[in-house]
Amino acid sequence: MLQESECHVTSWNDHRGRLTFRTIFSSDSTATECFVTGTAELAEDGYLALHRHQQPETYFVLSGTGVVTLDGIEHPVHPGSNIFIPGSCEHGIANTGPQTLRFFYVLAADAFTDIEYVFT
Repeated sequence: MLQESECHVTSWNDHRGRLTFRTIFSSDSTATECFVTGTAELAEDGYLALHRHQQPETYFVLSGTGVVTLDGIEHPVHPGSNIFIPGSCEHGIANTGPQTLRFFYVLAADAFTDIEYVFT
């Protein structure tokens, strides 16, 4: 069992986006396999740039409002929104409101380091 607060915070502020995230379960740091989980936070005007990876992924929005883009189609999201992202689907997410957009993510991979992000 882990507390989110025990997990390392990673920040991006470059071509990949403007966000922070904490990887919670990943076999390179925890005794887990088959999936990677974590939380991400996008402050006002924050975003995760359009990208793709082979592994399917899900987002569950915890707070804030935003837009998820899946293969060019925009979908508004808010607390309680569940998003399934098929493998190799081009996707990204942006905060459209004044509050921090926070979501929980799950990727079908053993370790975060197994995921090859391709930004478009």
